[in-house]
Amino acid sequence: MESVDTIVVGAGVAGLAAARLLALEGRRVVVLEARERVGGRVWTDRSGGHATDLGASWIHGVDGSPVAAAARALGMRTEELTVGSYQPGGRPIAYFDPDGARMSDERAGGFVRDVETALEALEPVVASSAPNATYRDVVEGALARLGWDEARAARVREFLEHRTEEQYGAWIEDLAAHGLDDDAVDGAEVVFPDGYDALPRALAEGLDLRLGQVVTEVAWSGAGVTVRTPHAALQAGAAVITVPVGVLKSGDLRFSPALPDPVAGALERLEMNAFEKIVLRFPTRFWDPDVDAIRQQGPTGRRWHSWYDLSRLHGVPTLLTFAAGPTARAIREWDDAAVAASVMEQLRRLYGHGIPDPTRVDITAWHADPFSRGSYAYMVPGSTTSDHDALATPVGGVLHLAGEATWTDDPATVPAAMLSGHRAAERVLGRALPIEALWERSPSG
Repeated sequence: MESVDTIVVGAGVAGLAAARLLALEGRRVVVLEARERVGGRVWTDRSGGHATDLGASWIHGVDGSPVAAAARALGMRTEELTVGSYQPGGRPIAYFDPDGARMSDERAGGFVRDVETALEALEPVVASSAPNATYRDVVEGALARLGWDEARAARVREFLEHRTEEQYGAWIEDLAAHGLDDDAVDGAEVVFPDGYDALPRALAEGLDLRLGQVVTEVAWSGAGVTVRTPHAALQAGAAVITVPVGVLKSGDLRFSPALPDPVAGALERLEMNAFEKIVLRFPTRFWDPDVDAIRQQGPTGRRWHSWYDLSRLHGVPTLLTFAAGPTARAIREWDDAAVAASVMEQLRRLYGHGIPDPTRVDITAWHADPFSRGSYAYMVPGSTTSDHDALATPVGGVLHLAGEATWTDDPATVPAAMLSGHRAAERVLGRALPIEALWERSPSG
């Protein structure tokens, strides 16, 4: 049986960060990845002639972000698009009222101020909420305190429902009251015209990376770990496990013995979401030339309510929308044509029946990917923000979990994945490491 110093399971950003830092310190590291590519939930498709990020797209706030620092060092081109975290205003957004009419700047500004007022009112309600409270509970509590008429409250309630879905791919009643506590953006948001996958590909350079290796069992004891695939087994003094929460909960990967508390308890209180991307490219631009996003209000927009203009990335008229929470589950049995037709019905409601059909539509299906089983994790009622860090509690001194779900400050992001991989490497070595080594040094040099 082959023996190494450390085995890393998963070649997403978390696993690659951990492996690279350990390799830089002279450890013999093997990375086992089930897919035939690196990146995990960072996935750039180029089959249409342009780089389309079907997994992670944004850096949500470049200030202090290690991913932003890595992108600069690696020469990755960025384009600012500061609307990716479902902000109500601050950037040009075309708002349409429930009747499908474009709202004036004055009306839209009043609505944005209402949302901001509600968000301020939410803070003390969330802080004093019961352990099992949902985000619906705290939203209703905040709106009750404001005492608005039903029409005014309905528009803000609807916005917060959509925000919950777009941020965590969960319906408002399925998300913990504290589920959006980390929802802060420091600095501009940027996307990558040439593709986000340049980051994991750079992190993977020089590593002992083995693709197509589906790990089925991780056996651990105080003496070390044994990791098994259908075709091989490896031994090591430690392992870093970076598979998503959906895989951890599926039973496809068995731990022997089972993961103990507090890891097991935290895992029980986190779920994988339902969240898919829909990218539509058009022969001509039909929407407003001065906006970064389009949003419609009212029950007609229950499924499709927000679109983001990605046209300047490649000079091709492009809109991005999301199927999140109940909508993502509802369309799972639809074919791509049906999904596109449903989205276009709403765009034609806003811009007229004469607008063109898209020339290309890309639709993700992360829920059906056996190596992710969703896009990212969220907190169910009864969970606390500390569950993210608890999931990364070292097990037996030899087993370390990492990935976006294990980072409290900004989970569900690539920076969270990178930072969690950095933490895992430090724990394996028992000492601090500079995260900047990820983009400043090479394992082979």
